[in-house]
Amino acid sequence: MTKDRILIAIGGNAIHPTRRPGTVDQQIEFAVKTGNALLPLMTGDNELVITHGNGPVVGKILMRQILSREEVPPMSMDVCVAHSQGGIAYLLMQNLENTLRLNGNQRHVVCLLTQVEVDPNDPAFTNPTKPVGAFYSEQEARDIGDKYGWTMKEDSGRGWRYVVPSPRPQHIVDISLIETLAKSGAVVIAGGGGGIPVVRNADGSRHGVEAVIDKDLSSAHMANVLGIETLMILTAVDKVYTNFGQASQKALTNVNLEEVSTLFDNGEFTDGSMGPKIEACINFLRGGGKRAVIAHLDDAEAAINGHAGTQITNEKSD
Repeated sequence: MTKDRILIAIGGNAIHPTRRPGTVDQQIEFAVKTGNALLPLMTGDNELVITHGNGPVVGKILMRQILSREEVPPMSMDVCVAHSQGGIAYLLMQNLENTLRLNGNQRHVVCLLTQVEVDPNDPAFTNPTKPVGAFYSEQEARDIGDKYGWTMKEDSGRGWRYVVPSPRPQHIVDISLIETLAKSGAVVIAGGGGGIPVVRNADGSRHGVEAVIDKDLSSAHMANVLGIETLMILTAVDKVYTNFGQASQKALTNVNLEEVSTLFDNGEFTDGSMGPKIEACINFLRGGGKRAVIAHLDDAEAAINGHAGTQITNEKSD
């Protein structure tokens, strides 16, 4: 019997929730919460790959560098992404495995530091759109932008944030190792923060670039290459909504690819929030996936069983 093959993409707020200081203790608290939410899936007979965001954490790393730049030489953005990827994956790996052990399960959780190739000529490098770091008021954002030379943009009605280039993923480096680890039975954490952004030279060598790749787009690409049938994106809302935040908002529960593609093409979903998640689901289904799910972290088990969140499939309308 073929095992279920699932990729779960967890938002950066699963480790560093919005509008919280994000101390290590708080990050551990939310890693434990993530472990409890994913326990029913981790104890299943499946091949399970987990990706995660890093926006809040990498933003803090960049701010820390700005504040200490006179004493400590700053790191390039790809190294900042690598630092956030390793730190977040460490907390997730440890606490997911602790959750398994407390429930008598000996399944291993492993992390693979993951590079993702991008196109050096991607237009994203001249049009920063990816929000990272904390939320600020408009005046705070203007002050920070003037002081540090950062590009600040309003993020889906939630406040203003620093935005950085977000090129599209082209190739997951060492994808074969992710597959081997998943087939071994381990829960695999990979592609954190969208992956460490790198470009490949003509001689095959690679080097990092100044960017943060969208983790949902990388997750969809990874799932397609691995031949995974179910992509689940866990976030801070229970479902996808049209007219979100307005009196006329409407929840999407069961929709097909054609319907959600039309909404996306009509500009229903914003770039800084739900837009990349919907685009990732569309890419995944067009690339051979069978089902994409967007749901709240707390609803992970119900959502994977089709009873919560927004379920998107390739099925045609009647």
